[in-house]
Amino acid sequence: MQPEPISPYGLTKYVGELYARVFNKVCGLEFACLRYFNVFGPRQDPTSAYSGVLSQFMLAVLEGRSPVIYGDGEQSRDFIYIENVVDLTLRAAETPGASAVVLNGGTGRRITLNEVVRLLGELTGKKIVANYGPPREGDIRDSQADISLARQTLGYEPRVQFPEGLRHTWEWYRQHYSTKR
Repeated sequence: MQPEPISPYGLTKYVGELYARVFNKVCGLEFACLRYFNVFGPRQDPTSAYSGVLSQFMLAVLEGRSPVIYGDGEQSRDFIYIENVVDLTLRAAETPGASAVVLNGGTGRRITLNEVVRLLGELTGKKIVANYGPPREGDIRDSQADISLARQTLGYEPRVQFPEGLRHTWEWYRQHYSTKR
């Protein structure tokens, strides 16, 4: 899709892509822009203003709190596990002829926040009840990466699917946060 940023954050990311294109044309600079969707995995700080929803959910579960979902929980995201991010990044850096491209980094699948809570409950063996709040202004309802160009250009295929990535991430948070609380 042609970018149409709706936030200052999205606009600055797009401007970076435009700068890369200009430097490619003017100076011959090789580049690959990677548009990562919802990255998750171990070591993400759940207390940061920039932390992803999954790290916040995990901290809430470890502290015995209900995770907060803004909206009805049926909004969906394309969550990409950090190992897939590393794989895609290395492929973009090392694949001959993969220059002057803009690629989506995701899995090509969507998962609702309600599904995340359900899977996290199965994983932890706990009954998790989300606390629903009003939808956030400006949040998009659904996002899903079209990774067909990354497949075609780099041979990219997500290695770690969401349930496995969620399990690895939960284990890390359980080991590193449950002893601190």
